[in-house]
Amino acid sequence: MVATERIRNVVLVGHNGNGKTSLAEALLYRAGSLERPGTIERGNTVMDHDGEEQQRQQSLSLSLASFGWRDHKVNLIDTPGHADYLGDAVMGMSVADLAVFVIDGVAGVQAQDVELWRHADAIGLPRLVFINKLDREHSSHATALAGVQQAFGSHLDPVELPIGEQVGFHGVVDVITDRAFVYDSGHAEPAPIPEGLADAERAEHDHLVEEVIEMDDDLLEQYLDGNEPSHEKLERLLHDAVDAAKVFPVLCGSATTPIGADYLIDFICQVGPAPGDCGPTIVEAGDEAVEVAPDAAGDPLVFVFKTTNNEFLGQLSYVKMISGTVRTDDVLVGSRGRSKERLHQLLTLSGGAASPVSEITAGDMAAVAKLSDVHTGDTLAPDGKPVRVPAPDLPRAVFGIAIAAKKRSEEDRLAMVLRRLVDEDPTLSVRHDDDTHQTVLSGRGETHLRVALARIEGAGVEVETDDVRVAYRETLAGSVEVEGRYKKQTGGHGQFGVATVRFEPLDRGAGFEFDSEVTGGAIPRNLIPAVGAGVEESMRRGGVYGFPIVDVRAVCTDGKHHSVDSSEMSFKMAGSLALREAVSRVGVEVLEPISEIAVRVPSRHHGDVLGDLNSRRAQVLGTTSGADDLATINALVPTSEIVRYAIDLRSLTGGTASFEVDHHGYQPMPQHLVDKLERTHGDD
Repeated sequence: MVATERIRNVVLVGHNGNGKTSLAEALLYRAGSLERPGTIERGNTVMDHDGEEQQRQQSLSLSLASFGWRDHKVNLIDTPGHADYLGDAVMGMSVADLAVFVIDGVAGVQAQDVELWRHADAIGLPRLVFINKLDREHSSHATALAGVQQAFGSHLDPVELPIGEQVGFHGVVDVITDRAFVYDSGHAEPAPIPEGLADAERAEHDHLVEEVIEMDDDLLEQYLDGNEPSHEKLERLLHDAVDAAKVFPVLCGSATTPIGADYLIDFICQVGPAPGDCGPTIVEAGDEAVEVAPDAAGDPLVFVFKTTNNEFLGQLSYVKMISGTVRTDDVLVGSRGRSKERLHQLLTLSGGAASPVSEITAGDMAAVAKLSDVHTGDTLAPDGKPVRVPAPDLPRAVFGIAIAAKKRSEEDRLAMVLRRLVDEDPTLSVRHDDDTHQTVLSGRGETHLRVALARIEGAGVEVETDDVRVAYRETLAGSVEVEGRYKKQTGGHGQFGVATVRFEPLDRGAGFEFDSEVTGGAIPRNLIPAVGAGVEESMRRGGVYGFPIVDVRAVCTDGKHHSVDSSEMSFKMAGSLALREAVSRVGVEVLEPISEIAVRVPSRHHGDVLGDLNSRRAQVLGTTSGADDLATINALVPTSEIVRYAIDLRSLTGGTASFEVDHHGYQPMPQHLVDKLERTHGDD
């Protein structure tokens, strides 16, 4: 086991296609964990071990691999770069101590790079940048570096410079130690700094010293007296600056060559933070917030940051030890259902491969197999000490499809598979809409749902999909008093019930109210509630357009009964017929659901998004500007107008905007749109 101070928890983040998985492969290869690196094209990388990932040649889920490097242990988290899988990147950053932003040296900074940087900045996560693909045609370190500095702000300082460009790229210059390394033999070998780079290297070295020297007052005073810090002291100062998220080093290389991967591991181990270097973890103990340091001798506290299913091992829970040490067969209590969980199998991971370990210590990451009632975001703690590690707020599902099993016999199996998918990926959601009678599977976008459907069918369940129907409603257009009369004679006891009911529309969201003003025993007291039950049942069946009727007050004012033929059922029918008559007399208003939407958009797209929202009948409530060139537009918009908004907004803004949406209420639908509904209803 490795001591906590020699553990490095690192997450790779960046836009889709930037080469994160290839970089993970290069790091594992340089560390000696692989005989040769796999490739995305061959589908044999360690991190993309899921069949769907291999087929699509892109990461679709967070993956973990651990390896040793000299006297350190590195836990490497590879995350998807697609916008639909932002949740896994957010979760990965929440448990990492350092984020490595992998930037494409050809394409430069892209939309998800910026989104992920904002999130890392919001949580104060230490970061460094690795400019990748410098061996590719049209790559440019200078252009990519300028783009990084422009997009991410100040204090992004190169600690490496490339030797050669594009196909001629074959080494790096270390700005900290003033040394050069070339990879002509396939491995790093010392070499003189090329003459054309000497001045640039010296300038970057001096700038780096000026950036970090303020971290130590004594060294600053010596520096002002003309004494430059040694390479070792400069490295220590940089370590402190990185831990404090005040300086963000920029490294460079090529994951596929691989050039610079070994230096990156060295840099992570020597300069990157260990667990606890950036402060203790804040946990919830009842109503109190408590600081917990990563102490191997402390009470065991385990956070579950990923749940997945392994073909051979069953459910695997990826965990980070916040504090303490756990050993095989220890028993802890889950924060969700307070169930006692025995840790039968502790495993260290290398993508999809797992190896047993006997214990996990503070700050480390591993996996636990077959926990019974533990899900992503849960905490495991000792019995009698209900402590919870707050899980990060994950992006919410914003795009849905209706889903149903093709065979009724497979409905239960479909429900089980859907539960498993949501356990593995909490940014998916499943709900049953009582109004539209649809089961809705929701995610972050089209790709998210396509992959989920492929996994459902891969589990052996055939499904059919449909568009999500909008849950319109109806309400009475006015007040009216009517009579509902039900009379049926079939021999023997008949059915007889007459109810006079006054109907009144209520305020939006008021629901249904029923009252009685019957006097003189016109209807027996025990049968009066049946009138209300009949009205309510008929409201659920729908009005003129087949949508549920809502926001109605019904008052039974009079009626008639028969001592033999009147029954509860007859007065239910009378109440139902009374509502039908009221609808016939005064008509209905169609109510459409209204969503409250908050769109975060860069200022350059602000006008486009506002114009688009106005075209969707939105009522814009206001716009607030942030300090990071983002504006938030708040609006109320008919739900029917934003069914595909996740796709449309991404297209409109090049993936740079995001939004959240909540149900706000209902309001009357414009008559010209109601007329379209009427024609559609008539055609059906």
